[in-house]
Amino acid sequence: MARILGVEIPDNKKLEVSLTYIYGIGETQAKKVIQYTRIDGNKKVKDLSEEELGKIASFLQKNMVIEGDLKKELSENIRRLIEINSYRGTRHRLSLPVRGQRTRSNARTRKGPKKTVGVVRDKTARKALKSKTQESEEKK
Repeated sequence: MARILGVEIPDNKKLEVSLTYIYGIGETQAKKVIQYTRIDGNKKVKDLSEEELGKIASFLQKNMVIEGDLKKELSENIRRLIEINSYRGTRHRLSLPVRGQRTRSNARTRKGPKKTVGVVRDKTARKALKSKTQESEEKK
């Protein structure tokens, strides 16, 4: 496997597809990289020379924010939203959907598994629920 800026990209795929394995580069950005470096995008990565790989790496380093720097930038943006107490920051803090989706009936991915709230009338079920909550408190 070839390495570009510390990321392993697959050898047996076309360059255009392999570049998308780098965090922060999608199909459109991969096409831009290929266009600016003037390398054939249909060429397989294993057929590229060291010079071509170097060209790609230098272009990415100069012109794009990728991998760790991009992740850091995104987390800083979220932290800033939380600090200024914006609506979006509050939604991030509460682990709720940020972009206006409904939460009454959906949003299970963001909210986590259901936590049933209400009265348990059956005595055996109440005991089981009580022991379950005690176990979860002990884990914390």
